[in-house]
Amino acid sequence: MKKKDRISRIRNIGIMAHIDAGKTTVTERILYYTGRSHKMGEVHDGEAIMDWMPDEQERGITITSAVTACQWKGIDIQLIDTPGHVDFTMEVERSLRVLDGAIGVFCAVGGVEPQSETVWRQADKYHVPKIAFVNKMDRIGASFFGAVEMMKERLHANPLIIQLPVGSEDDFAGVIDLVGMKQIIWDNETLGATYTESEIPSGLLGEAEKYREKLIEALSEVDDGIMEAYLSETAITDEQLVSAIRKGTVSLKLVPVLCGSALRNKGIQPLLDGIASFLPSPLDIPPVKGIHPETGRPLEFETKDTGPLAALIFKVAMMEGRKLSFVRVYSGTLKSGVDVYNPFRKIKEKLSRILRMHANKRDRIEEAGAGSIVGVVGLKTSSTGETLCSAENPVLLEKIEFYEPVISIAIEPKTHSDQEKLEEVLSKFIDEDPTLRVRKDEDTGQTILSGMGELHLEIIISRMTREFNTMVNVGRPQVVYRESITCDSTGSAVFDRDIAGQRHFGDVSLKLKPLKRGSGNRFRSELKDNIIPPAFVPFIEKGINEAFDSGTVMGYPVVDVEAVLTGGSYRESIGTELAYTVSAAMACKDAFRKGEPFLLEPIMDAEIFVPDSFMGDVIGDLSSRGGKIGSITSKSGVQVIKAIVPLSRMFGYSTSLRSATQGRGTFTMQFSHFDKN
Repeated sequence: MKKKDRISRIRNIGIMAHIDAGKTTVTERILYYTGRSHKMGEVHDGEAIMDWMPDEQERGITITSAVTACQWKGIDIQLIDTPGHVDFTMEVERSLRVLDGAIGVFCAVGGVEPQSETVWRQADKYHVPKIAFVNKMDRIGASFFGAVEMMKERLHANPLIIQLPVGSEDDFAGVIDLVGMKQIIWDNETLGATYTESEIPSGLLGEAEKYREKLIEALSEVDDGIMEAYLSETAITDEQLVSAIRKGTVSLKLVPVLCGSALRNKGIQPLLDGIASFLPSPLDIPPVKGIHPETGRPLEFETKDTGPLAALIFKVAMMEGRKLSFVRVYSGTLKSGVDVYNPFRKIKEKLSRILRMHANKRDRIEEAGAGSIVGVVGLKTSSTGETLCSAENPVLLEKIEFYEPVISIAIEPKTHSDQEKLEEVLSKFIDEDPTLRVRKDEDTGQTILSGMGELHLEIIISRMTREFNTMVNVGRPQVVYRESITCDSTGSAVFDRDIAGQRHFGDVSLKLKPLKRGSGNRFRSELKDNIIPPAFVPFIEKGINEAFDSGTVMGYPVVDVEAVLTGGSYRESIGTELAYTVSAAMACKDAFRKGEPFLLEPIMDAEIFVPDSFMGDVIGDLSSRGGKIGSITSKSGVQVIKAIVPLSRMFGYSTSLRSATQGRGTFTMQFSHFDKN
């Protein structure tokens, strides 16, 4: 097979959705029908192939993105099953960064739920073409058209209905294919492996023709050939429709919508056809862009095996105690046993092994060409978000943005043996998970572990015990605050000291100004007449940034402050980089104390689902927690309350909500912004 043909047959896709929409079940069925696995793993039995971690099997949720590969009708599908819980949003983010297409799975009852919105926006950020699969059509309260309407309202998507359900709830039997104008009914006896295609029954034909007309109208807006045929009323072939749907999907103008019930083994084969027919190959996406690490010159690399190497590490995992790096190859070829260059760290590393992944199982391969997603063993220093290339053609690809943690716990080792292991274990977790932070509390000597939510930290503690046999005592969760200032303030400091026989002198004066919430920190210099040589200004900025790492109220990071360098002095021969870094940090702390500092706390977006009869109690409880109600809407006999609430008041809320609603209320919560305490 020609290499270009090989690349055109690749589909790098992710499956994304809100928790419990059925992502992992859809993935398990895909693996079964493509012959990649010979037994259907069920999430509720803890047997899903893609949920291989013990914590995933026990809790019935996906925690870490799992990579696998399968084949369908000559197409190589490289698939990533992503988590749906908000605490693991970073897993979705870094997966979408390297994928060419995605399947959004929606529950036919819940429709577009909060985390669905988050992952959809993440996919939009990376310009990832999408297919929508409305799952759980067999559930009581299932509404295919309700889910489609929610996609328009909440996601501002342009859904293109290419299937209609045949029945719903207990009567859901199959689908009507609006492209081929046929009915597909699955055989329950063969676990959905066989199905019958037939003419559309007369009772459903009218609706099918109406929606096929809408399908052609929508496609005529993105494809001139369909437009001409539609206006001239000439016949439109299935091939023309498929080509136009693909064009609209790849250009992000349309989102094809299919439906089914993964748990009941219905709808998966047409979904696989949709992946093959509508989602892009690596050749369909624009060339990857980067910059030259030395000159900053923009660079582009086309998707071809013979081009210069350009690959991105999007995930690091510890498997059986060894570091495994997950890599997307955009251009060129990775070869086992060959050196690669990391331009961010300016080092060469040797690839000892290249692996094709199937969840936690792997097959060794000698090389991986453009478009491949593989595991790599042998990278000792390189980390998540860093580029691998050749030293002769260096390039820095765009890094992955990481989220800031919002919650902390104090941990301390139980025994002396645990004390010796703890630092190494935490280092491995930080390599794996860039949203995890570790710091030492200088006052108490405790280790403070910060993450994205209570569940995130709970999983880390569980893995410490299971995987590394390291036992720790855990303190109560604490909110990770930020610090800022109320008013303009000034500060100055002189550092004049002998260190190791050398005199160091630095003198800095500066002004701090509060900025609008969410602006971040800034630095600028108003120095005149070279009071301090310009060569020292970057070291002054470095000192200020170090001071901003911990404020003076409770030692939390400082945000939304502008630092302006206004003055200072310089002494020939004894003015040093170290002295100006230290004096700038001291001056910054001095000014911060004078600026009436205060705490900013994380504010969360909460969505609470409550039966009608319990509304009053739940709203009263939210108000007592400082929550502000944004909206209340009714959906299928349940009231949906949207509110913003301080995170510090939401610990233990799930227990309170269950008590107030006799176990029938549920809620989701995700970080919104920081605001004044």
